[in-house]
Amino acid sequence: MDLNGKVAIITGAGSGIGRAAALRLARAGTAVVVADWNEDGARETVAQVEQAGGNAVAVRVDVTKGADLDAMFETARTAFGGFDILYNNAGVTTGQPRWPDCNEEQWRRTIEIDLNAVIEGTRRAIPWLRARGGGVIIATASLAGLFGFQADPVYAAAKHGVVGLTRALVYLKNEANIRVNCVCPAVVNTPLVTGGLQSMSPAERDEAARRIRSMPMLPPEEIAEAVYELIANDDAAGVVMGVTLGDPRRVVDPPITLPTTSGMAGERQHPRRA
Repeated sequence: MDLNGKVAIITGAGSGIGRAAALRLARAGTAVVVADWNEDGARETVAQVEQAGGNAVAVRVDVTKGADLDAMFETARTAFGGFDILYNNAGVTTGQPRWPDCNEEQWRRTIEIDLNAVIEGTRRAIPWLRARGGGVIIATASLAGLFGFQADPVYAAAKHGVVGLTRALVYLKNEANIRVNCVCPAVVNTPLVTGGLQSMSPAERDEAARRIRSMPMLPPEEIAEAVYELIANDDAAGVVMGVTLGDPRRVVDPPITLPTTSGMAGERQHPRRA
């Protein structure tokens, strides 16, 4: 896909990976709908895009609410005539204490934002993209969606779900010219990792800050490059791309593959490698 002249919606674009992706796509000539529950953060991303010569508009969105998702898509139509790319990036962690000691509201919020909102955002976007003649849907999963991430089991469960959804929707490429992919980053230097320190006791905050300093963290711009690659590469469909510090980006194959049958719709398609 030539991104020049295209329109992208990015959730969670008020900071971190979403902001970096908005700036990266804008540099390629893509207009961006900056969607975030934090209006101030969304407006700051728009300002940065515009300062760099790009075109963007902000919209406040709670991705767990269908009415907000519909308003987000309508914003893209009003501002830019529609959209070609949806990047389901908004996400949270469960926080402390670790499941099962956390309260029910904590873990349900993780599932609602990290998995259910991706499923529902994708579902609601498909008719818009069909009418457009096709497009791309990207999601931010995580390396936690590829192994048993004991630090946050519910977060791991949600991200495993995003990975499974991505692989299962490969058939949309042939059916509707819609390519669905996801990125699985290692730890990224974003507010998702560094936020929440102020709510801790001094001792907890010092320990959390020590752990964060010890982590080999990726810059969000590295994830934005992976997102750009998955959008731009017309061969990428059903692709799960791992991104780790100091290593080349790579396609992560499923642990088990089954032969396709007449009752199953298509196999995952790898992007071509140079």
